[in-house]
Amino acid sequence: MQAPSIAIIGGSGLSSLSEMDVLDSEWPSTPYGEPNAPMIHTRLGGELVIFFARHGEGGTFAPHRVNYRANLTALKQAGVKKVIAVNVVGGITDAMSLGHICIPDQLIDYTYGRESTFFDGAKKPVKHIDFSEPFNSDLRNTLIDTAGQLELPISTQGVYGCTQGPRLETAAEINRMERDGCDVVGMTAMPEAALAMELGLDYAAVCLVVNRASGRSDKPLSLGQVYLQVTENMPKVEGLLKQVVKNLAPSPEESSF
Repeated sequence: MQAPSIAIIGGSGLSSLSEMDVLDSEWPSTPYGEPNAPMIHTRLGGELVIFFARHGEGGTFAPHRVNYRANLTALKQAGVKKVIAVNVVGGITDAMSLGHICIPDQLIDYTYGRESTFFDGAKKPVKHIDFSEPFNSDLRNTLIDTAGQLELPISTQGVYGCTQGPRLETAAEINRMERDGCDVVGMTAMPEAALAMELGLDYAAVCLVVNRASGRSDKPLSLGQVYLQVTENMPKVEGLLKQVVKNLAPSPEESSF
């Protein structure tokens, strides 16, 4: 079977694709242990892709327990070159309303204690990547152009604040994050983005706002309302992914070489 060059990492709001026709499923071993879920070979928009559930089958792995190094290594071993990560997030700024989609261009890392590099000096010499732009600009632009093609309203930039979890943030923490310049808050973009860059993978994120961040609503957070936002708005994300995969597919001339 042809090796897919594109992978979609599904977050807690996307544990599978609605149109997923499983062609193959593999659970590879890596030098960093087993990934949190199998690599699902499927088709999206008629093109081969790998779908991977970041939190495992059934969403059993909390953000700080995800084996990010094994997950990204498994995708690299499978021949993946481009990774689109789907994240459900909280909206901090007014622009990040419920159901809104953001293609972030920057992030701030508030996590701690996570295995955040392959090059720690123990088994591999220390390597300092240039992380000025944590999300690949070409892949971001493809997502943005495709959203325009679909007439899908999105934010073409934004700062993703990545917290440790699994608890949600205090109102004071969100206030600090807004002062820091964050637009949305999530728990999984780091170290995922950095590890992808270390492996030479093009990585970008699609963030779906499913709740207002702590202190940004006069109503208490309801998980029922979060699930409702996922149910109502994740189809928009899947539609974007489907068209992006088509747009990224090589032309017949390119694929013949």
